[in-house]
Amino acid sequence: MFDDALLDEEAALARADATLRELAEAGARVRVDARSATEHQGAAPQDLSPRAVVAVGAEARLLRAVLEPVSPVPFVAWDRPSLPAWASSLDLVVVTSSGDAASRAAVAEAQRRGCMLLVAAAPHSALAEDAAGRWTTLLPVVTADPLAACVAVLQALHAAGLAPSTDAEGVAGCLDAVAIACSPFRDLGSNRAKQVADAVGDAQPLLWGGSVLAARAARRWAEGLRRVAGLPTFAGPATDLVPLLESAGPRDVFADPVDGEASARPRLVVLDDGSDDPRVRAERGGLAGAAERHDVGVDTVAAHDGDALGRYAALVATGGFVAAYVAVGLGL
Repeated sequence: MFDDALLDEEAALARADATLRELAEAGARVRVDARSATEHQGAAPQDLSPRAVVAVGAEARLLRAVLEPVSPVPFVAWDRPSLPAWASSLDLVVVTSSGDAASRAAVAEAQRRGCMLLVAAAPHSALAEDAAGRWTTLLPVVTADPLAACVAVLQALHAAGLAPSTDAEGVAGCLDAVAIACSPFRDLGSNRAKQVADAVGDAQPLLWGGSVLAARAARRWAEGLRRVAGLPTFAGPATDLVPLLESAGPRDVFADPVDGEASARPRLVVLDDGSDDPRVRAERGGLAGAAERHDVGVDTVAAHDGDALGRYAALVATGGFVAAYVAVGLGL
């Protein structure tokens, strides 16, 4: 059973110190990797003019979500064992990875086909050594943070004329703001992450984000809540969530949660990145209406500052704090 008193208990928070500290340092990791990549990549890959870009490895789908609407060439996020059959020396393969076998295999295949390579990897790592070659641009990253590596890659793609400018300091600032707002030193009354953790700790969270990036952030929330706190969590589009809301039975006001009589009810969590798309507004209204009709609670987590990537980073970071606080409240 979730105990909200633990969220402000010093001893309980101390047990989660390593996790909370790692979350709080996310902004610093973005700065470190962005600076490392900029200082050591040498000449910016300005002469790249690929027919298409294929992204593989960690955060490949994030790169696609950010770049697909604005990329001057086709942009593909690829998660299969081998590269697309059409990939050749005309194409650029982007790899962001800590060096898993799949990414190393993608690098080896790209080199066999003569593809241009842009690789974010730790210096002297196996992946960096595999990627070394005439047509490779290596971005040395040192923190093993996928988001930080993604920011470094976006900066390099901007230098090559393949992406809009990415404000690494702005993204880091958004992450710093979340770390301050969600700090364990802020009590439940003024800490949004603790408040949401309290709301979903004994519930079945249903997560929704309307824009492409907010929907991706919702999936990251679900992964974190399942992994860290073991909560049965679902993230999906409004068309999938409305039936789940409508299937919620009436609340039993006499059930005693202390005796285990109260069953976990759905709890809708809306991730708002400030999108003004009419479709997003309509879907959000439909979800709110379904939740109200079936007495399902709703929590909204908003991130309206910064650019699109900064708002995404803020939502994901807040989800990390929520998952950590759920684990604290459950005594895990």
